[in-house]
Amino acid sequence: MARAQVTFKDIDLTVSAPAGTRVIELSEKVGSGIVYGCREGDCGTCLCQVVEGQENLSPPSELEQKLLREHFAGKQQRIACQAQILGDVTLKPA
Repeated sequence: MARAQVTFKDIDLTVSAPAGTRVIELSEKVGSGIVYGCREGDCGTCLCQVVEGQENLSPPSELEQKLLREHFAGKQQRIACQAQILGDVTLKPA
């Protein structure tokens, strides 16, 4: 199974994760400061900033696109409970 290196800038930690892992799952495991509420894409609380590797996350679903618009998110921001890791990426809380 393919793996990716994921760096959380807020805690200065890089870990290896299987491709397809949702950002929020990994963030919770390592203790990153990406906060969340529902974990289902309803609240948008888990907005995170992609520092590097935007192309290594899954494309935003219609639901995620809606949440990003509602929260006036920038181009480098994603909803952590929706975004799946496909390759190396560096993230931090929004």
